[in-house]
Amino acid sequence: MHRLGRLLAVMVSLALAACGGAAQIAGRPTEAKEPIGTLSLPVTARAVQSVATTVIRPAQRLTVPAGEDASPVAVLPSETSLPAASRTPSRTPIVTDTVMPALTPTMTPAPGDVAFDVDVVAEGLRVPWALSFDGAGSLYFTERPGTLGVLRPGAREPERLAELPVAVTGEGGLMGLAIDPSFSENGLIYLMYTRVESGSLVNRISRHKLAEQGLGEEQVLLGGIPGARYHDGGRLAFGPDGMLYVTTGDAGQPGSAQDLTSLAGKILRLRADGTVPDDNPFPGSPVYSYGHRNPQGLAWHPETGELYSVEHGPTGEYGACCRDELNRIVPGGNYGWPYVAGDDVLDGEGAAGKDLVAPVSNSGTSTWAPGSIAFYHGAQLAGWDNLAFVGMLRGADVQWIRLGGPELSAPAEAGRLFNGGYGRIRDVVLGPDGYLYFGTSNRDGRGDPAAADDRILRIRPAQ
Repeated sequence: MHRLGRLLAVMVSLALAACGGAAQIAGRPTEAKEPIGTLSLPVTARAVQSVATTVIRPAQRLTVPAGEDASPVAVLPSETSLPAASRTPSRTPIVTDTVMPALTPTMTPAPGDVAFDVDVVAEGLRVPWALSFDGAGSLYFTERPGTLGVLRPGAREPERLAELPVAVTGEGGLMGLAIDPSFSENGLIYLMYTRVESGSLVNRISRHKLAEQGLGEEQVLLGGIPGARYHDGGRLAFGPDGMLYVTTGDAGQPGSAQDLTSLAGKILRLRADGTVPDDNPFPGSPVYSYGHRNPQGLAWHPETGELYSVEHGPTGEYGACCRDELNRIVPGGNYGWPYVAGDDVLDGEGAAGKDLVAPVSNSGTSTWAPGSIAFYHGAQLAGWDNLAFVGMLRGADVQWIRLGGPELSAPAEAGRLFNGGYGRIRDVVLGPDGYLYFGTSNRDGRGDPAAADDRILRIRPAQ
């Protein structure tokens, strides 16, 4: 579904800007104030399916402290912040009153009357970033400081398979992990990590053959992906078509998300050997979709096979905050960053005339800081079939979403599994046993770690 509402919003925005932004739209509801950090943004009281929507005013600015030592979450309820040099908005935000509903969880503990328990699978880890199972049931995982580990079936402790020389800076380090669909035959494992080249941070995708002595020789599939202290993307996943999909962040340069010659702010699609598929939407390019700020989750719907992604919204750029997105990804789609965030137009001039794809939903003025997405299908938790589960860092929970509407392009129902209790949650995956697995991220410098953190945990039916 294209972003028709956004295009209408651009027209309204430009008209209002021409009148000095003082026009009163007929029937506009009374505005209430909702505090966000040190700033109150106006939130309309209009309810759309009982969900509030937001209007950004050009006269308002978020105050973000300079310097990388300033904690972004202490100021704004969001996962990341731009480096100081990129924090000053270069354009004036444009008023819009045409927005789609943000997703507000119902805060029910679990859908479908499914009773469940949570088990600890591994503990004492250092910021586990990605989880991936092989066909034999072994659970491989990355830790951001550079460790590749595995927990084999029946084992009580994980094995450390390798230590990679990664650049652990801000949100960078050892991130994405994917197991080759033919792993039992070829033993290939795929990794995405941050390194320093010529004094600059970059991200690299490589594959290795797993041997008894650890990782074999590295084969670089794609290098030179822009990296930064913030906004590195990092998710790897094989799709049902056998292709390798990759998320990349804008690396603190918002304009790069719209630049088709840049690998930043994109979802990429590669063959397993790193070459570009012939049917990619842009011939000769690994770019599959663009206009992304910092996507970190990829999952395919079990019935439709459609690709969905979650990404982090702004933390001060262009005067905007929050608006984390759930998107249905179409080949060649432009998801609007930095011209739009959620369903708010931030740069009417930049967005004008562009065919932008609307999000399935967004977080509005709250924040999820979504680190992953997984769909459930299986017999163990059958009442959860086709639900999306989103690991939330700042949101500190696993959010479930039931999709509905035409082409499953809208949230029909949503809630949270835990209402807190495990802290920051990064990756959520479906195991071959039909259980859901998730990893905490409480030792990443933004959490409040317990003695046993970080952990990998398992959701199973209650006994």
